[in-house]
Amino acid sequence: MKVKIVFQRLKKILHFTFLTLGVIFGMLLLLSFTSLPYWGYFWLGTSQSKISGKPEYIIFLGGGGMPSESSLMRAFFVHRAAVESPESKIVISIPGNPTDSLSTARMVAAELISKGIAAERILYEQTATNTRSEAIQLQNFNQDKLTNKAILLITSPEHMRRSVLVFKKAGFSKVSALPTFENAIEANLFFDDDKLGGNKVLVPDIGDNTSVRYQFWNHLKYEILIARELAALGYYKLRGWI
Repeated sequence: MKVKIVFQRLKKILHFTFLTLGVIFGMLLLLSFTSLPYWGYFWLGTSQSKISGKPEYIIFLGGGGMPSESSLMRAFFVHRAAVESPESKIVISIPGNPTDSLSTARMVAAELISKGIAAERILYEQTATNTRSEAIQLQNFNQDKLTNKAILLITSPEHMRRSVLVFKKAGFSKVSALPTFENAIEANLFFDDDKLGGNKVLVPDIGDNTSVRYQFWNHLKYEILIARELAALGYYKLRGWI
């Protein structure tokens, strides 16, 4: 009898759990057809971002390997900032061995050098493995107290709010931020399904519906990025890092 009661309770718990997860999943699917995921992503990238004067140090905050979308995007924006502030130093903050030409940090540096950045401007922070440790390692770096220097943080949009808050918490008083937003393609991407040949099936044409072809999937990706980053913000807040 007790086993049966336990089984029934477990069944109810599982039923409630799967029902709740189904409702949440359905809401996320519906939200992906709205602009809310984009604006959430945009808020993470811009709510703490500002440029206040020329930076003395441009900080490349480590992301993925090299080449990767995140690292190449960050390298693009670092290069642009370095051209606009030719007197600045560049710090590549990626764990690894910077003397190894195949390391991620050195490959990022090679990308910058190939675009015309002088190798002498590039410095390496090679020990930090998350945003908090990057801020701590850069408080005093290369025999210089960076907390009193004007710095420019460059990272992916979803990480930018947390990055700025972390560096400010660590004592940096002159923090600018440049999130690596991508630009939308300017071309008209509509097409006529039937003119492209192939099978004519009994489903709606999607050639003139970019919401289904692109926006829906991009917004699902944004929802995952936002959820992960909100969890990270909560953890950092509990740890007292922001």
